[in-house]
Amino acid sequence: MRVLAIDTALAACSVALLETQPDSVIARLSLPMDRGHAEAIMPMIDQAVGGAAGLQRVDRIVVTTGPGSFTGIRVGLSAARGLSLATGKPLIGVTTLIALVAPALATGDGRAVAAAIDARHGRVFFQIFAPSGLGLVPARVLTVRDAARMAGDGPVRLVGSGAAQIIEATEVRHEIVPDSFTPDPVWLARLGAAAPIPERVPRPVYLRPADVTKPSSPLEVVRG
Repeated sequence: MRVLAIDTALAACSVALLETQPDSVIARLSLPMDRGHAEAIMPMIDQAVGGAAGLQRVDRIVVTTGPGSFTGIRVGLSAARGLSLATGKPLIGVTTLIALVAPALATGDGRAVAAAIDARHGRVFFQIFAPSGLGLVPARVLTVRDAARMAGDGPVRLVGSGAAQIIEATEVRHEIVPDSFTPDPVWLARLGAAAPIPERVPRPVYLRPADVTKPSSPLEVVRG
């Protein structure tokens, strides 16, 4: 099976093309960025698959659904849905939190792994996973202090851009997994390859409203 993975949910624009039997990475592209995902993603996909002819050889498409950047999530889902419609290939959605913890869980050292993504304003998107990969708590937005309490006395391994904030908020000696701040697109492809084909199109996972403040009066619009 040939799987195309797309991630634009966080501070990177990433694409991978994976052949599952045997497990062979055909292409892996990743560019750190906070903005510009919309302009970067389609050229990266074209480079990874080798143009329209290569895209037709893809068997399924995988995309991160969030949580993360509102704009980034929408960019990735839009690109993936467009490609799925154009090719007729199934589309699989994987949450950013699961994509982040997958490489750490694969080491099989028997410890739980917690994903913490910086959600700004002293909050994190947070979820803890058992060594089996089972989510121990639902994904949610928490204050850093509440997330640190939920991580418990473990210690657990931490991944994601909010991991350092958890460390600072507790005296427990948790471990931050190196190079784990954005999803690895190869692991995203592997997760998508193993997942059942959903009956519905994947939807975005925001976990919170957008950071938009409506002005209370017309004067505030002028002043802004």
